[in-house]
Amino acid sequence: MGIALGLSALFVFLPMGVSRLTGSHSPDAEKLSEYECGFPAFEDPRSQFDVRFYLVAILFIIFDLEAAFLFPWAVSLDLTGWPGWITMMIFLAELIIGFAYAWKIGALEWE
Repeated sequence: MGIALGLSALFVFLPMGVSRLTGSHSPDAEKLSEYECGFPAFEDPRSQFDVRFYLVAILFIIFDLEAAFLFPWAVSLDLTGWPGWITMMIFLAELIIGFAYAWKIGALEWE
C-alpha cells in the first residue's frame, strides 16, 4: 500500500515539478487576458455567481448520487433481502427528511 501511494504521488508531483523547473514563466497582458470563443470578454470575468446556482448544482449531485445508489440496489435486491431493503429505505428517508427540512427553512427559494 505504501509503495502504491508513493508511486502515485511520484506520478502526480514529478511532472508538475519538472514543468515548473523547465517551463518559461513570462506572463504578459495578452496571456493574462480573458478569452471567450475568439472574442474579448463581454463582461467582467471576476463577477460572482449567485449562490443559488451552487445550490441547484449541489441538489443535482445529491439526487444524481441517489440514483447511482438505487440502480445497483434494485438489481441486487433478491440477494440482499430484507436487510438491504430496510437499509435503502433508511437512506431514502434521510434524503427525504433533509430535502423537506431545506424546503421548510426556505433554502430552496429562488427569490
